[in-house]
Amino acid sequence: MLPRIATLLASLSLTGLAQAAASHYPLTVDNCGAPLTFAQAPERAVTIGQAGTEMLYALGLGDKLAGTSLWFNNVLPEYQALNAKVPRLADNEPSFEAVVGKRPQLVAVQFEWMVGAQGAVATREQFSELNIPTYLLPSDCEGKDNLVGADGTRLQAFQVDSIYKSVSQLAQIFDVQDRGAALNADLKARLDSAKQRLSGKDLTNTSALFWFSSADLAIDPYVAGRQGVADFMLRTLGVRNVVESTEEWPTVGWETLAKANPTWLIIARMDRRRYPADDYQKKLQFLRNDPVTKNMDAVRNQRIIILDADAMQAGIRLFRGLQTLSAAFASGKAAQ
Repeated sequence: MLPRIATLLASLSLTGLAQAAASHYPLTVDNCGAPLTFAQAPERAVTIGQAGTEMLYALGLGDKLAGTSLWFNNVLPEYQALNAKVPRLADNEPSFEAVVGKRPQLVAVQFEWMVGAQGAVATREQFSELNIPTYLLPSDCEGKDNLVGADGTRLQAFQVDSIYKSVSQLAQIFDVQDRGAALNADLKARLDSAKQRLSGKDLTNTSALFWFSSADLAIDPYVAGRQGVADFMLRTLGVRNVVESTEEWPTVGWETLAKANPTWLIIARMDRRRYPADDYQKKLQFLRNDPVTKNMDAVRNQRIIILDADAMQAGIRLFRGLQTLSAAFASGKAAQ
């Protein structure tokens, strides 16, 4: 467990705020409209998605992981030793057979398209037939239609409470509620500190663009739409997203984006290599040399923030991402 979390847990325990009741099994948890019932705390779990993996590590549950998959970035430094002991089933989506082969009593899933109606791994029903519960992070199902758009469309703005909910529910499932309370307290403190750093700063005319990746550098990029996780980060800090689509990560042409001329460009740094633009250095090279993008104010004035791709997702890294963005917006300099 992180020292910061351990300290918070001790502090909360001393004040009596973290005296959560123990879980009583069989335990039933509502997850994205589906009831999940656990006869006992899972002893073996598999994750499909880095956000869920690092959430379980942060809850001190790394010894329960029998396999991980779907990584955007290398694991956080504080979990490197722990992560090295856990089999990686795939860098991207794993096969159904690889997941089932680990005999999990829980599969924690970051994105619904992995286990939804057209599951890239399998459907929730296929897992259920084998008595394997799939816990889908609520941030990717609540207020969202994942059958519209490549990465789904938000029907309402992303709510950060969905992350706190994931932490609380996973803590309840594994009967470590005190750890969940401490982790949520830490995440909320990070969010508050990011906002506080910008207190009194006028960002009314400040705008930004998130560039996640591109299937090919010669075609339209995947950028952050309105109402999604990345847009939440901007709204929290008082900065406007120049993209208006409600798709999670729509493709938008560079001519349109250049015309919008955002104050800041925020580009994803990845360790995966599914697309050429996953390499942030290639993104930078493109921005500085393309005849359309090189004249954007953010490019000419070096207002380009490099941010881990998973900090743009609904997990514990989001809060560190908020702190990185707030520091840049406050200083006017892009710390990388």
